[in-house]
Amino acid sequence: MNEIVRLVLLTGGLLAVMPVLLLITLVVAFERLWLLKKTINSGSRIHARLREIGYGNLEGLRELAEANSKTLQGHLIVTALASRGETADELDFHLEEEIMDAMPRVNRGLWILDTSVTLAPLLGLFGTIIGMIQAFNVLSQHGGPAKVTGGIADALISTGAGLLIAIIAVYFVNYFNSIAQRITQQLELIKIMLVNRFHTRGLSDGATSTMAQTRAAEYTAAGV
Repeated sequence: MNEIVRLVLLTGGLLAVMPVLLLITLVVAFERLWLLKKTINSGSRIHARLREIGYGNLEGLRELAEANSKTLQGHLIVTALASRGETADELDFHLEEEIMDAMPRVNRGLWILDTSVTLAPLLGLFGTIIGMIQAFNVLSQHGGPAKVTGGIADALISTGAGLLIAIIAVYFVNYFNSIAQRITQQLELIKIMLVNRFHTRGLSDGATSTMAQTRAAEYTAAGV
């Protein structure tokens, strides 16, 4: 315990900030992980169900909306059913408005992880500099090189802690940005599917069969 207090005092108290910053980073990361994975999984389920619903099948859309009204993707279906847009463009604008309104909820809290990526190494470096200043003061006052090298080594713990937090945070930032991008693509795809089901008559059976055969041939050629 005394050693920890000594290291904290050596870095001007900045080393004590590191556990707090790490805790905040992990709490935000796990909260975002749970919410974003839940969102993208529900979107995949809605997308698969939506593909099974026929064009113009309002009853099927209502049932899907009621079952998933609390999800971002399900709310798009609710909006489509409530829209008074008589044209595809009007419906598209209504759904785009809902997507723009939903995106802040998808990206909420990511700025904290971005801040940790930048702030943690800077705090660690600042703590190391303070520790090195104190170590060199020992050299000037007592002339003990061993104390100086030991003090510098202890001060570098602050930099190491900052880098560790930054490494953890940058991984989660990149991972969550990837999931957020997939959710955005999911919302856009569902929007297009809803516009098609409200304002088009769909594809003919022959065209559907041809497209399925073409996709199967492409997958075979690609070795999928």
